[in-house]
Amino acid sequence: MAYKLSALIGALMVSAALPAAAACDPDYTGVTLNVGVQTGPFVASALKIAGENWEKKTCGKVNVIEFPFGELFPKYITALTGGTGDFDVMAFTPAWLPDMADQLTDMPESIRTGDYWDDIHPSYKERLMVWNGAVKAAQMDGDMHTLQYRGDLFENPEEQKKFKEKYGYDLAAPKTWDQYYDIAEFFTRPDQGLYGTAEAYKRGGQQFWYFFSHAASYTNNPNVPGSMFFDPDTMKAQVNNEGWVKALEDYKRGVAFNPPGALNNGSSDIRPIYAGGQVAMNIDWGDSGVLGADKKESRIVGHVRASMLPGSTKIWNIRTNSWDEFPEPVASPFLAFGGWQLGVPNSSANIEAAWNYVQEATSVETSGKAIVTPGTGVNPYRVSHLTNVDNWSTIFSKPEAESYLGAIKDTLDAKNVTFDLRLPGFFSYTEVLEIELSKALAGEVEPKVALDAVAAEWDRLTEEFGKDKQLAAYRASMGLPPLQ
Repeated sequence: MAYKLSALIGALMVSAALPAAAACDPDYTGVTLNVGVQTGPFVASALKIAGENWEKKTCGKVNVIEFPFGELFPKYITALTGGTGDFDVMAFTPAWLPDMADQLTDMPESIRTGDYWDDIHPSYKERLMVWNGAVKAAQMDGDMHTLQYRGDLFENPEEQKKFKEKYGYDLAAPKTWDQYYDIAEFFTRPDQGLYGTAEAYKRGGQQFWYFFSHAASYTNNPNVPGSMFFDPDTMKAQVNNEGWVKALEDYKRGVAFNPPGALNNGSSDIRPIYAGGQVAMNIDWGDSGVLGADKKESRIVGHVRASMLPGSTKIWNIRTNSWDEFPEPVASPFLAFGGWQLGVPNSSANIEAAWNYVQEATSVETSGKAIVTPGTGVNPYRVSHLTNVDNWSTIFSKPEAESYLGAIKDTLDAKNVTFDLRLPGFFSYTEVLEIELSKALAGEVEPKVALDAVAAEWDRLTEEFGKDKQLAAYRASMGLPPLQ
């Protein structure tokens, strides 16, 4: 009897252990992954939530290590070049991929299949996740600039009537920058506490990405692919041509239609300005729309609307040194920043487990929840993110969701969609740009003088980094084949 009882107890113990063992699939018991990211909550919180999910499935552990954004790139480069193995997963911007790619592993072929792979929008999986022909990163966020505006103002019959009487056309989301400034002027009413628009102008406040969003419309010429930032044949800087000068003149013009103190506003400052109902429009990432719909934070709930950025009927041609004219406005929406990505260093001692975690963090299910969870900072990058309108019901009303998702989809699908600069030494190039931009915005120098200084320094940096190397990298980033 004692034998039978002990055998029964043993069998029960084995059966009780089976579900726990089965839960570890794959089994990474004893593995701890160190994941680097900027200081949260944005992005970091999404990686922590994904870590909790991954731990339950695999019995491994995830340690999310946060650094201020300004410290992140130096930390990564030090770890990568030293082969320290300090990080198993790194969260970074696509602009850093050229500097990091040689020290990152390729995404396993086993991941690049099925719904996981097919559901990623081509702009990301065919361009931003790839370097030198290899998939080096997994997208975990989708970033671009769109125009946010207030439906309660744009759809108001009285406002529509007054606008048409003054400008001669219907009030609607602007198709050109000239229309954008008409609308900004129309709604600038300081006596009512209302201004036309809000953009980031502060140095260090992601200023240069806002300027790039203007420049794309005048410089990303579909007749000369890849010619926005540099001549794709010679690597000569183009940042001071007439298209760029026009963009800086426009960008500066907008200050007059921003609330007071605009030159001190970074991207994080213009979001509550929009949500607080102080402006009719703003230009920003999708975070503004989400905040604008937040019942706890916003005064414009139910009225969030979004559209693709304005375009232009003329774009500078660097080959003819003149403007190309188009019969209709060409939309050249800008994928500013491009969205956070995840990569696995060669020096990681847990490469297989690290990629398994990355797959969890960026899966259809996990990412679908992250995009509608406040504070994650994760914006749409999958096809399903843009088509599943019902998923957004916790954030938006249906009209808001349709407008918000429509603007993102239109941007990604635009024929002349503009990809951000990706180049070794990215921050060296953008640092000098912001120095000169700030001078021009403050009225210390004329736009052309500021951009001439930028062009000279960009050419010097290109020589310093190695002209041939930079040219090859630039062509790759612009989706162009190597020069023969």
